[in-house]
Amino acid sequence: MDQNQLAYKAKIMNPVKFVFGMLLRLPSIVFWGIRIKELNECECIIALPFTWRTQNPFRSIYFAALAGAAEFSSGILCQMYLHGRPPNAMLVVDFRAEFFKKADQIIYFTCDQGLALREKLDTLTKSGDSTTLTMTSSGKNQDGVEVARFYITWSFKRKA
Repeated sequence: MDQNQLAYKAKIMNPVKFVFGMLLRLPSIVFWGIRIKELNECECIIALPFTWRTQNPFRSIYFAALAGAAEFSSGILCQMYLHGRPPNAMLVVDFRAEFFKKADQIIYFTCDQGLALREKLDTLTKSGDSTTLTMTSSGKNQDGVEVARFYITWSFKRKA
């Protein structure tokens, strides 16, 4: 990791800075109780608890909370690699999901495409350059059983 990524990681992994930052930008992350368990140059692991805040009437985690956690696991990697670079626009342009099992306990979302993301972002060398990357976030329960898989396509464009 370079200095910019280490600085971003230190900021986002600080519990107080994390909560205040999310309250300002993504309050649902705080409401759902999502936590970052691991963040490195390769992957981001997010924990989504099974509580009354994330639960639907069928005693499983609401699909919107699952989708939010999945997007967050890929988005944190994007933000980390964009930190300290020239300004870039970042936008979700496609989103797909597969559900395999009932999510009725804490779910850990893992996005492990940090290195592929860095390679894509390195191609943005001049103003107006753009690229897309479909990132996969896999949600597993405490037993390691995959309950859902999300495909988030991010678009990046170098600003002037």
